[in-house]
Amino acid sequence: MKSQFIIMIVFGFFSFMSKSQVNTSDSVPTSIYDIKINALDGTPLDLHNFEGKKLLIVNVASKCGLTPQYEDLQKLYDEYGGKLAIIGVPCNQFLGQEPGSTDEIATFCQKNYGVTFQMVEKVDVKGKNQHPLYQWLTMKSINGVENSKVKWNFQKYVIDIDGTYLAVIGPKTLPLSEDILKHLK
Repeated sequence: MKSQFIIMIVFGFFSFMSKSQVNTSDSVPTSIYDIKINALDGTPLDLHNFEGKKLLIVNVASKCGLTPQYEDLQKLYDEYGGKLAIIGVPCNQFLGQEPGSTDEIATFCQKNYGVTFQMVEKVDVKGKNQHPLYQWLTMKSINGVENSKVKWNFQKYVIDIDGTYLAVIGPKTLPLSEDILKHLK
């Protein structure tokens, strides 16, 4: 009787722990194109519009030492925009370095870096409220390739023209580096 009680407690603990992790229910799409996210202005963004182009998805912040990467992201988009879509994903989870409202973020990006690539709503890229886009990007069980953790602002994910996960690239790797350009050739 005592051993059955202990087994029930242990089972209950592990059941609780598995439910307290990021929600990866069946509602998480297996195709990146089926993920729901809003553009920075709040309108729904249909990721199907990017089929046939490579995707570079970058979590961004306006008050980070890596913020000048916006300039090279824009140069990359200007040069490869015909076959590359860049999606900037504001996130305030790293030392509160993206505290702005959507209007402030849009103004900052346009005024300081002339950003014309796609920006989306501010989301969580890690933790219990992790957006489904970042669940897909960071979980092998969903993307089919590898697990990763978002380490800091300006971490980059490369997606192939058919929606296949290609690579995760560290925050300090510059957008015009060979580590990124090799995926665009």
